[in-house]
Amino acid sequence: MFRGIKFLPGETKVDFVGKRFIALFFSVLLLGSTGVLLLTKGLNYGIDFSGGIQMEVRSDKPVDLHDLRTRLNDIGVGEIGLQGIGETGREVMIRIPAFDNEVSQNAALKAVRDTLGPSFEDRRTEVVGPKVGEELIRDGILATILAMVAISGYIWLRFEWHFGVGGMLALIHDVVLTIGFYSITGLEFSLTSVAAVLTVAGYSINDTVVIYDRVRENLRKFKKMPVKDLLNLSVNETMSRTILTGGTTIISVLAIALFGGEVLRGFALAMILGVVVGTFSSVYIALPVLIYFKLRNTDAIAPLEAEAEPGAKQG
Repeated sequence: MFRGIKFLPGETKVDFVGKRFIALFFSVLLLGSTGVLLLTKGLNYGIDFSGGIQMEVRSDKPVDLHDLRTRLNDIGVGEIGLQGIGETGREVMIRIPAFDNEVSQNAALKAVRDTLGPSFEDRRTEVVGPKVGEELIRDGILATILAMVAISGYIWLRFEWHFGVGGMLALIHDVVLTIGFYSITGLEFSLTSVAAVLTVAGYSINDTVVIYDRVRENLRKFKKMPVKDLLNLSVNETMSRTILTGGTTIISVLAIALFGGEVLRGFALAMILGVVVGTFSSVYIALPVLIYFKLRNTDAIAPLEAEAEPGAKQG
């Protein structure tokens, strides 16, 4: 009978917890570098946040970006950004700065279209005012913070308070590094990017919950086992699941990155990084916190017994 492929041996005994100091140093280095990068370089805000006009046009022949940029900047509507998209060399994304009023905005859009001429097809045009962009930035930050607080609150109630703190630290780690990825790569940061950040947070906490749940089970099963050994056991027991889940997720998102087009590429690349970072933080951020908060073998046993009582009464 076919029993499937085993990617890992039945019982691994990797000392994950013993390498927590190396992992912590690596994480602090990454977080510090990300903070400096965000303060100095910042993010390449998309039209959702910065405001302005964004056009996607396609020419009937390959485009000379330098010549087109020169012609568009000569019309006097501000510094216009160009970016080639696609693989044919015929598609271009044009970004026009925001204007204070609709009349100036429409005049700038008309001037750009007149300069492009009939050889360019206008495939998509988005217009966002600066005030709307500021509101979207505020709402995006608020949504991210509220999601993180809600997730950590659930972990707190579902397990114990130190589990909630570990989950929150892992979430902060993953969210900051994902945002830093957009800064270092220069990818456009838009509402789609906010969705990527929140998705990464959800994936990360899902992996953390799986490990935490196994820790809680082992706390009840091995009451005299040292905490470090128990945490290592829990990670090793869930490692096969972690690798399979992460691997299949990366394969799926990689397909989006390769074939989903320019609009979804940033989302997909951030998700790939998020899967790797989320797995790392679940093992080396969320788990070691339990040691520093002096997790006891009596912790989390009561909730398990409370859950078991209804089933016992029914039996």
